[in-house]
Amino acid sequence: MMLRSSPFLLIASLLAAIPANADGLYTKNSPVLQVNHKNYDQLIAHTNYTSIVEFYAPWCGHCQNLKPAYEKAAKNLDGLAKVAAVNCDDDDNKQLCGQMGIRGFPTLKIMTPSKKPGKPRMEDYQGARSAKAIVEAVVDRIPNHVKKVTDKDIEDWTSQDPEVPKVVLFTEKGTTSALIRALAIDFLGTVKFAQIRSKETGAVDRLGVTKFPSIVLIPGDNRDPILYDGELKKGPIIDFLSQVASPNPDPAPNASSNKSPKAARSSATVEDQDEPTGSPDPKVVPDDAKESKPAGVPSNAHPIPTLSTVEDLESACLTPKSKTCVLALHPELKEADSELPEPAKTAVASLSDIAHKHTVRKTKLFPFYSVPAINTGSKTLRDGLGLSQSQDSVEVIALNGRRGWWRRYDPSDSKEYGVAAVEAWIDAIRMGEGSREKLPEGVIVSQKEEAKEKQADHDEL
Repeated sequence: MMLRSSPFLLIASLLAAIPANADGLYTKNSPVLQVNHKNYDQLIAHTNYTSIVEFYAPWCGHCQNLKPAYEKAAKNLDGLAKVAAVNCDDDDNKQLCGQMGIRGFPTLKIMTPSKKPGKPRMEDYQGARSAKAIVEAVVDRIPNHVKKVTDKDIEDWTSQDPEVPKVVLFTEKGTTSALIRALAIDFLGTVKFAQIRSKETGAVDRLGVTKFPSIVLIPGDNRDPILYDGELKKGPIIDFLSQVASPNPDPAPNASSNKSPKAARSSATVEDQDEPTGSPDPKVVPDDAKESKPAGVPSNAHPIPTLSTVEDLESACLTPKSKTCVLALHPELKEADSELPEPAKTAVASLSDIAHKHTVRKTKLFPFYSVPAINTGSKTLRDGLGLSQSQDSVEVIALNGRRGWWRRYDPSDSKEYGVAAVEAWIDAIRMGEGSREKLPEGVIVSQKEEAKEKQADHDEL
C-alpha cells in the first residue's frame, strides 16, 4: 500500500534539505556588501558613512523578491553610502541578528553615524521596497559636514585653521547634494567643505568663478586658491583633492576588485540629488596596514619618537607656534631591556599602531611622542596641567601651543588604553569634537620666561 505524502511533510523535507549555513542570496560580484558577525562592527558600526543593512534568510520568499531592487539600490548608492546584508540563517550570525532584535525577514535597518564612535543611530526602514524609495531614504540620512556660507562669513570660515585645506562648492542650488556630502565624509578630518550660492557675487568675483557648479580648492598655508576645471564627477574630484590630502580609507571591500581605482569611482556628479548612479570609490586598506593580531590589541611594532630631554619636549610641542601634539607621559624604563608597566605599555603601543596606520594610508595626522619620566619636563608639564604626580602612572594628553588648548584622555570613559578607544579619542580631536581646556599660564616656553620675570620683579619688591 503506497502512503500519500502530506504537503506539510513535503515542505518540511524541502526546508530540511537546505543547509543551516547555506550561502546567502548575494554572490561575490553583487554590489551588496555581505556582512557577518566578525566584521559588522568594523564595516558598519565604526564607519563614517550611512548604511542600510538587510537582515534576511535565503529561504525567505520576500527576501528573494526584494533582491533585485536591493541590488539596484546598492548600485545607485555606491560611493555615497553602504548597502549591506546579513544572512541570519548562518549559525554564526544568529547571535548578531538576535542582538538587533530581528523577528522576521527581511528586516531593513538604516544606521547613521553618531557622535559616539561605534554606536550609530539605528532605525527600521518602513518605506516601499523599491530601489527608488530605498535610495531616497538613505540619501536623506547621509551626514552633512558641508557648511553653508555667504559673502558675509566666507572670509571668517576660510581664515579658521589656515593650515587646513578647504573646498568651496559654488552652486545655484540651495540644497546640498548627496555626492558633495559623501566627498566631505571621504576627507573628514583632513579637508573642510563649504558651499555658497551663485548669488553671493562678492565671493564669486573674488575667486574667479564663471560657471555653476564650480569647485575651488583653498590649499591652506597661504597658498593661492585653485579652480577645478575637470569633470564634476567623484573620481576626478578625488584625484584633484588628493594633492592636499588622501581620502580616508574605509574597511569595506571593493566589489569590483578587478577594476583599477580610477575606473571604479562614482560617475555621479556634484549636482546629482534624487537617485544618483555610478560605481563606488574603492577604499581597500593596504596589506601592510592590516593587523596580523586580534583587533584592538596594540603591537608597538612601529614605536613613536621619544622626547628624552626638556629641550626636545619644548621645541617639539611647547612653543607659541607649536601645533597639535599628542604626548604619552609614562614611567622611565629601569633597564635597557625592560618593558613599561601596564597600562603605560598599552597606551604607548596603541599610539604607535595608530600613527603607523595613518603613515601607511598617507593621511595627515599630528605627531605622537613618548615622554619618559627621565625627561624632567614631564614632571613640570604634569605640575602645570594639574595631572597625577606619580611618575609610575601614564597620562595621554593632546595640546596645541599655538591655539592655547589641551585635552586629557580619560581611561575611565572607555576600555583603558586599547587601540579602538584611543583612536576614537584621536578622531574626535581631528574633527574638533569634545571639550578642550585652556592651557595654564607657564606651560608654553615663552610664558615660562614671562612668569620668571614677573616673579623676579615681585622678589625685588
